[in-house]
Amino acid sequence: MDYINKMSKMFDNTLIERLFKREKRAVSRCISIVETGNSNSINLLREIYPRAGNSYRIGITGPPGAGKSTLTNQLTKYFRKQGKTVAIIAIDPTSPFTGGALLGDRVRMSEIGTDEGVFIRSMATRGSLGGLSRKTIDAADVLAAAGYDYVLMETVGVGQSELDIARAADTTMVVLVPESGDSIQAMKAGLMEIADFYVLNKSDRPGAESAITALKTILMMKDHTATDWLPSIIKSIASESIGVNEIAEEIEKHRNYLNEDDRLRLKREKNVKLRIEEIIKNFLADDVWNHYRVEHLNESLEKVVEGIISPYHLADEIIKNYKNESVQ
Repeated sequence: MDYINKMSKMFDNTLIERLFKREKRAVSRCISIVETGNSNSINLLREIYPRAGNSYRIGITGPPGAGKSTLTNQLTKYFRKQGKTVAIIAIDPTSPFTGGALLGDRVRMSEIGTDEGVFIRSMATRGSLGGLSRKTIDAADVLAAAGYDYVLMETVGVGQSELDIARAADTTMVVLVPESGDSIQAMKAGLMEIADFYVLNKSDRPGAESAITALKTILMMKDHTATDWLPSIIKSIASESIGVNEIAEEIEKHRNYLNEDDRLRLKREKNVKLRIEEIIKNFLADDVWNHYRVEHLNESLEKVVEGIISPYHLADEIIKNYKNESVQ
């Protein structure tokens, strides 16, 4: 089955030209195309992809209430003072009523939203366990193609299941608060996989030092060589712009580290491989589950429950039917 060529190629090429000029309405329209996953999205991404590798992508994650939105806001201000353009993808929980994103504290970003060098888009998780919509990386490609220097991806913050943010970002920071201290040990496996560095926000609150001690204990347990990157712990009070400069400097420090010995290219190569595997899996799943096979699955479930056939037997029947149809 030729999945790509069966897609419609009917979209306005002037839209891409306007995207490359960073016209906000064109940027927004292109993200809408890839977010809805309509028949134009694959061809749009194919056209713009040669320009999609120029932006530096930063993941901002951590538990709810850690102040990620305030930190994102302050970091954007910092980059703008440096003359850099910034795009923000704020990944929100999906509304159970509309299926869209709950804007929540996105209103706090209103002061930077009017800046011509800043673009903000709120996207729904659409049920993604990792808190990261499958379309987020596509949207980041659009923003990179539009020429934004930095793409900030602020995630919903659901702990260990957010490992997928590392597949989308070049640098990932985990934002915690002093109250996170008791739960750090429980989160350590996920945090160690995700974080390029930690930010202890609201560090003027009681418990800050104990939280830092817990983080340091985890870091000491990690095996590392002399050339490994060692995550730092940065204190901040984002609401007062305290620690923002240090965070920006740490991002640049990590970026320089990745640029040594071709690490950034190798990291992106690994992430692209995972992305392609997921794209293929999604294509195949969509192709397998036609009306007949969904009907066959539903009609055979009772046999599985009663132990007449096993789940593997039914799955094998469905796959064989798919393969036979594919070769015809």
